[in-house]
Amino acid sequence: MKNNLILSGVHFELKEGHKNFVSEKMEKIFKHEEKIIRARIELEHDSKSSSHEKEYVAKGHVELKGTTITISSASHTINKAIDELVEKLDRGLRRRSRLRRVKRKQSSLHDLKNAA
Repeated sequence: MKNNLILSGVHFELKEGHKNFVSEKMEKIFKHEEKIIRARIELEHDSKSSSHEKEYVAKGHVELKGTTITISSASHTINKAIDELVEKLDRGLRRRSRLRRVKRKQSSLHDLKNAA
């Protein structure tokens, strides 16, 4: 993979299927934002969970120029946790992009008002 994706397992043995699944899902994120420096995904099996409801946790750290977006998701199955994580990362990147456009537009309007 050209993109810089780091995948690790915490109390969890990563199999080739997990690696392929995460790589396939993260393609959506890398296509969405070209300014990603590095993406780090940590898959964790929480065997000491008191509720035993959500035993798998997927944590994502997306490093962009000047900032890092950190999001996590928990679920009964590892694949569902990964799916939810990718959706949350996608929403976060879209929101960040939208906010940057709004700020650019507002600063342009502010400059025009001051010039008049």
